[in-house]
Amino acid sequence: MTTLKDISIGQTAKVIRLHGEGAVKRRIMDMGITKGTEILVRKVAPLGDPIELKVRGYELSIRKADAQQIEVEVQGLHP
Repeated sequence: MTTLKDISIGQTAKVIRLHGEGAVKRRIMDMGITKGTEILVRKVAPLGDPIELKVRGYELSIRKADAQQIEVEVQGLHP
């Protein structure tokens, strides 16, 4: 299983499934990360946390712990 935490800078991924329970899963969905959404990994902080993403046309930063709850399929490198 590949998670968003495993994706490299510049790669795009498609959300396959959200793991986690209750409030955590709901918070991730409220940020616009739902099944089928394409995500671009823009930056990773120097210590690896947080991760900056581009989702649905806006930029979003999430913690590694949250990124680990998002199962993805790698699409490729962003042009």
